[in-house]
Amino acid sequence: MLADGHTDLLMELAHRSHRLGETDVFARTWLPLLEAGGVGLQVCPVFVELQHQPEGSLRQALGQVAAFHAAVQENGERVVAVRTRADLELVERGARIGLVLALEGVEPFGYETWGADLFWELGLRVASLTWNRRNPYADGAAEEGGLSRLGRALLARFAELGVVLDLSHASERLFAECLETYEGRLCVTHAACRAVHDHPRNLTDAQLRALADRDGLLGIMLHPLAIDPERRTIDRVVDHVDHAASVLGAERVFLGGDWTKRLTAVLGDVPVPDGLMPAGLDAGAGIDGLDGPEDYPALVAVLRARGWDGERLDGLLSANLVRLLRESLPA
Repeated sequence: MLADGHTDLLMELAHRSHRLGETDVFARTWLPLLEAGGVGLQVCPVFVELQHQPEGSLRQALGQVAAFHAAVQENGERVVAVRTRADLELVERGARIGLVLALEGVEPFGYETWGADLFWELGLRVASLTWNRRNPYADGAAEEGGLSRLGRALLARFAELGVVLDLSHASERLFAECLETYEGRLCVTHAACRAVHDHPRNLTDAQLRALADRDGLLGIMLHPLAIDPERRTIDRVVDHVDHAASVLGAERVFLGGDWTKRLTAVLGDVPVPDGLMPAGLDAGAGIDGLDGPEDYPALVAVLRARGWDGERLDGLLSANLVRLLRESLPA
């Protein structure tokens, strides 16, 4: 089984269901791709694009949550929403593919923290405060600030609920402040190593060591933005995996797909000013030989050729992320 820490598939499901009027969307689109790649656990973030903010943030987010629940309800014999450790046990036994609801940026909360409780009841278990930009709670990777007072209040509530805090897209100051102040579990669901490819979305070795000190995990993002726009190869992906393991420890690295090629083909690419996208690279770019989760076997083959095997490989592919969730989910 593979566990993937980040794929924005809910954007496509919501678009097809609510805008195009299609039915059985998950069963016809992403479910076969996950099954083909051996993905048994998928973290599904809600992400609201810039053109819908701020006025439409909550509506767009709830539309994606509705698509998440429809995917589970329509495929109950094959899929489970992972809300508790008991749900996760079904996934570990291979009885169901598990979907975990997440938030990529808390813009849908507006300027109040009660949204945390609402989304928790809807199944939220992983959340980041920001995308690249500034919002009422914190600064993202395209900014220089950290937490606001409202952000600190939200973190306190997240910790009480048991939300895993995702530090992807965080500014360096926000990253440091969250490591210091957040009392719950944390990770970075999709990024890579700045020592291998220097980009603001990637983590420095100092950040990796600080993350390890908090028993945090890093998901390797399978996109040229993080891996290397000039070397879009699976071997370059494994360079990041190797480096992360050497600094964090292999037990703290997992896979954070961020498969955008298909999404861009369906939804289009609308460049945004704080996207941190290098010139000549579009959001739908991919790693050669890795178009989507169906291609995970190709990555596994290169990992094995580069010396990854046994418990070390099993941890990277699923056990590390599963352990994080098992330790944070309610009974």
